[in-house]
Amino acid sequence: MLKELKENLEKVIIGRPEVIDKIIVATLTGGHVLLEDVPGTGKTTLARALALSFSAKFKRIQFTPDLLPTDITGITIYDLKTKEFKIRFGPVFSHFVLADEINRGTPKTQSALLEAMSEGRVTIEGQSYELDKPFMVIATENPIEFEGTFPLPEAQLDRFIMKFSMGYPSREKEKEILAKKKEKLPIDELKPVSDVDELLKVQDEVKKVFVHPEVAGYIVDVIRATRSHRDLYLGASPRASLFLMRTAQAWAYYQGRKFVLPDDVKRSVGDVLNHRVVLRADAKLRGIKISDVMDDVVKSVEVPVLENYSKEGV
Repeated sequence: MLKELKENLEKVIIGRPEVIDKIIVATLTGGHVLLEDVPGTGKTTLARALALSFSAKFKRIQFTPDLLPTDITGITIYDLKTKEFKIRFGPVFSHFVLADEINRGTPKTQSALLEAMSEGRVTIEGQSYELDKPFMVIATENPIEFEGTFPLPEAQLDRFIMKFSMGYPSREKEKEILAKKKEKLPIDELKPVSDVDELLKVQDEVKKVFVHPEVAGYIVDVIRATRSHRDLYLGASPRASLFLMRTAQAWAYYQGRKFVLPDDVKRSVGDVLNHRVVLRADAKLRGIKISDVMDDVVKSVEVPVLENYSKEGV
């Protein structure tokens, strides 16, 4: 299924295989993704293609300053015909939800997603409702536009398991995009390669990927290293430890292994932690970037060396 899924996504997202790998891995974890990039790089197309590949329910929410929390979760309305109150469920009741330009919504509206993202349920008029499973929020934001925006608070950023950018394709790949989209859009002809039941099954299998105690200790050491780094004002939370482990498990599963290697952890550090730490003011003045700090953190932590990571107690 994973090979077919990657081939399907490559039909619409051309020239960025690493982005496709990351979105698939994030989907395997069952977590949520924040895509930070300029407009026109294919963020919406990627989200739609992912939902279409599983024949899943997909909804797009365009965040604006006047968007209300009830526009996301739903609202109670009075039916004149039946003379009864009914719940009109919002777009969050879908398998895949695209929260487009999420930082344009007010903090109150942004918080409407918190319960949904962390607990898989929403509360409407005091009544709790379970969301569909699987449930994945793919949020986007423009990193260079600040006017009329409301930066996401740390509490909400921490709910996203990964944050990464789409980036630009190469010159040759951009020419290929023009050729393929000259007369029609590839996404209009995209066919499902699996279904949501199969995805749920795979997500359960990912959680069973073996993590050696030494590797688990390595994950904890990496997280703790962020809390004492000289250039960081705020280090990663305990939730980051869990998300780093889960992402490493997904990378291992994606590569056909039933156990996690330290390399899986290293590969996950940047995307899992870059939005969970805060640079010190003096580090910013010195031109230090989050990516530089993450590289430094990984280099500073000793990697466990074992003959066999697939067996406990080796």
